[in-house]
Amino acid sequence: MKNDTIVDRLYHEFQDLVSYLDQNGQISFCNTANENFSKTLLLATASYFESRITEHLLAFVREVAKENQRVVKLVENKAIRRQYHTLFNWEATNANQFYGLFGETFKTFMTNEIKHDIKLEESVKAFLEIGRNRNSLVHQDFGTFSLGKTTDEIYQLYQKALYFVESLPDKLRSVSIS
Repeated sequence: MKNDTIVDRLYHEFQDLVSYLDQNGQISFCNTANENFSKTLLLATASYFESRITEHLLAFVREVAKENQRVVKLVENKAIRRQYHTLFNWEATNANQFYGLFGETFKTFMTNEIKHDIKLEESVKAFLEIGRNRNSLVHQDFGTFSLGKTTDEIYQLYQKALYFVESLPDKLRSVSIS
């Protein structure tokens, strides 16, 4: 996977800023930047994943609906737009709620995939942790909220979670619905 998403660019720009502050003896500003940027990176990551998953779902619907715009618009307007955060149980350690939305066959398929792919299992957990932390951040007082994770830790979660997000289109197409 190429590391050129907006999340990657933000992270690397932040690293440059921290390096500059450190080289110029600005430890206090460095600590403040890290504390605040971890929250910003978390929101950017969650937003990026929402955008990617939404795009994946709409592409899948277009494909199976054979470009029938009425079906695509129905799903987009009633199942996806402003509904993303209801697709997942953010407090869970698995995405079974999401998989179940596609039927029991897909849910069983994904459960088996995860049993045989530790990287996928860890990726799903990282993805859900990002969503859970994002919800805590935006539903509590953003300015005073203590995330408890560094920018590097958020970026590591992002890198792990990316595998799930980017493998989703292939997983959706791997199961035929009877």
